[in-house]
Amino acid sequence: MLAIRHATLLTPDASIDDGTVCLAGGRIVVAGGPETPIPPGAEVRDAAGLILAPGFIDLQVNGGFGQDFTADPATIWPVAAALPRFGVTAFLPTIITSPLTTVRAAQEVVTAGPPPGWAGARPLGLHLEGPFLNPGKKGAHNPAYLRHASPADIAGWSPETGVRLVTLAPELPWAYETITALAQRGIVASAGHSLASYDEAVTGFDSGARYATHLFNAMPALHHREPGLAAAALADRRVTVGLIPDGLHVHPALVTLVWRLLGPERLNLVTDAMAAMGMPPGEYALGDYRVTVEADSARLDDGTLAGCVLSLDAILRAFRSFTGAPLPEALATVTTTPARLLGLTGQLGRVAPGHSADLVLLTPDLRVVETFVGGQSVFRAA
Repeated sequence: MLAIRHATLLTPDASIDDGTVCLAGGRIVVAGGPETPIPPGAEVRDAAGLILAPGFIDLQVNGGFGQDFTADPATIWPVAAALPRFGVTAFLPTIITSPLTTVRAAQEVVTAGPPPGWAGARPLGLHLEGPFLNPGKKGAHNPAYLRHASPADIAGWSPETGVRLVTLAPELPWAYETITALAQRGIVASAGHSLASYDEAVTGFDSGARYATHLFNAMPALHHREPGLAAAALADRRVTVGLIPDGLHVHPALVTLVWRLLGPERLNLVTDAMAAMGMPPGEYALGDYRVTVEADSARLDDGTLAGCVLSLDAILRAFRSFTGAPLPEALATVTTTPARLLGLTGQLGRVAPGHSADLVLLTPDLRVVETFVGGQSVFRAA
């Protein structure tokens, strides 16, 4: 058993000063204040001056550390092994628009499980961003692979076969039926890369879509007479909204407005990270494309934004600098909120007995000191 003492616990439902957490069997067995007893024989870790929070969950990771999941799904495991340095303990490897054979290959990688001796962030299943997207809002996706959905295309998709979330344009033919079918299987259907009108988007949410992929990006701008998908997602209390608050994909002022409207219950921060995350500026892959990466941006040759280069801890720091959000509430956007969206409440996203011991120790300015997955230390800063 491992006992972590004297940390500030952010559950994130509450803040507990001088807290104690005990881990055993991959789970949290005790979480409380300074009076919490430590079982005899436990290894004790002093975390005075640090914050202990739930491990971060990123629902949109295209790759990192020079690797791109769409170009080579086998790289999911080595990237997952490196993600804990950013406090990430669970994530959705994201496959962008590509042949369906690539999707099947990625499913096989995830369902086969990690290689022997592996340790790192948990892949919770794939996020398939495409291929059922509107060509008019393709972003950095190859239009050669875009298609309308069909029952045959999604026949082998389920959480059991490695698919957790699917982004599609609700206005396309057979999209509403696809959304309903995915939701019935326990897959989160998300509206994105879309030219949907407000009414088309509402019908998509009524059909079972419960997420909006990177709000404002790859969808029409918010207009006071033609509000479109963005307004439909913001207005529907059933919908969790994904946002990339790097100061580039969305202006900081608009990030603040979205935060005030949605709060921690409906806002989910994501990286949309690509191969350049954790790497120096240069040229990197995103699916079939080469992307030019500078210190804070990744773009195609025509200037189109092509994912993000910031890690999730950096995204969280940027978000707080824009909004002034209290730390427990900001943490919810990368912990409890994504866990709830995926149906994993009671398993992930909280520092509470019975939950998986996926935790991150942070400095007060949100720098990662140590990350635990299933109670095992998988990253410790030098």
